[in-house]
Amino acid sequence: MIGRRRREEALPDAPAHPGLLLHPATPGSGAATEGSDGAPPRFTDGPADVLLRRLELTVRRRLDGLLQGDHLGLVPGSGSEAGDARTYHPGDDVRRMDWPVTARTQVPHVRETIADRELETWAVVDLSASLDFGTANCQKRDLAIAGLAAVGHLTVHGGNRLGAVVTTGERVDRYPARPGRLAAERLLRSVVATPRAASGRRGDLAQALETLRRPQRRRGLVVVISDFLGDSDWERPLRGLGTRHDLLAVEVVDPRELELPDVGLLTVVDPETGQTLEVPTGNPEFRARYAEGAAAQRERVAAALRRAGAGHLQLRTDRDWLMDVVRFVAERRRAGNGGASR
Repeated sequence: MIGRRRREEALPDAPAHPGLLLHPATPGSGAATEGSDGAPPRFTDGPADVLLRRLELTVRRRLDGLLQGDHLGLVPGSGSEAGDARTYHPGDDVRRMDWPVTARTQVPHVRETIADRELETWAVVDLSASLDFGTANCQKRDLAIAGLAAVGHLTVHGGNRLGAVVTTGERVDRYPARPGRLAAERLLRSVVATPRAASGRRGDLAQALETLRRPQRRRGLVVVISDFLGDSDWERPLRGLGTRHDLLAVEVVDPRELELPDVGLLTVVDPETGQTLEVPTGNPEFRARYAEGAAAQRERVAAALRRAGAGHLQLRTDRDWLMDVVRFVAERRRAGNGGASR
């Protein structure tokens, strides 16, 4: 959430500045409800190993059940190696027409392609102080870790490797890309064990992205998991990565960052600067201006991601995050198959 307030006797201005992250300062306001459908486990509620096992079982059961067939994963397109020919379906890309087979059979055919199986995936995970917040089913930090688990499940197979760069604003931890499920599970445990950032420290997503640009790595997939709040200095290094790698941006959002409830005078705090404000949420005009400013900021983030050529997946703490992942992957698969529906 974003905001700058000028003191006026009639009505304070609605938040409009992208550098201020406003979270309720009431103790326990970041806690989520227990047992909410579709919510990832909260890693403050018990032993990390037990919660990670529960998360792993949930991801495997639901993704394998809903995404049948070969795991094309999150990589855009369907590869470049020639595969089998099949009958043309309305919506297929005509540039993939197999004219020799079409001439022999007198029936339109297209040539399928085989996806490249050996993929190196790097995840940039933002665990800055603004992620330690959530007013719905979980905290944004828990949702970011769950998103990383889903990425690992969809990409780590057939010799593919997964590595990560984790930033909190105080430290940047780098985990080398290694193949296999066991390596992915160890990586996830290390990310869960990352200490929470102290209040008053600004996150530095741009620095984490720069660590992937220099030195250059083999072409692959880069997944950026963040709430993309604060300064937009991450756009330039992200566009630099887009010239060499396929990009996926996973935006983690809480509903209170989009609109305010009517709860009277609310004290909010920016966890990355420590600044506090008193917000008159009882005023409908103020809430409307806040919602407009938040929507404009999210549109700026979406536009920056489009300019970088990144796929955009939004996960919200008040929605079934796995269904959002399923819908996103299904759309990518349809795009990779030329748009045909089977």
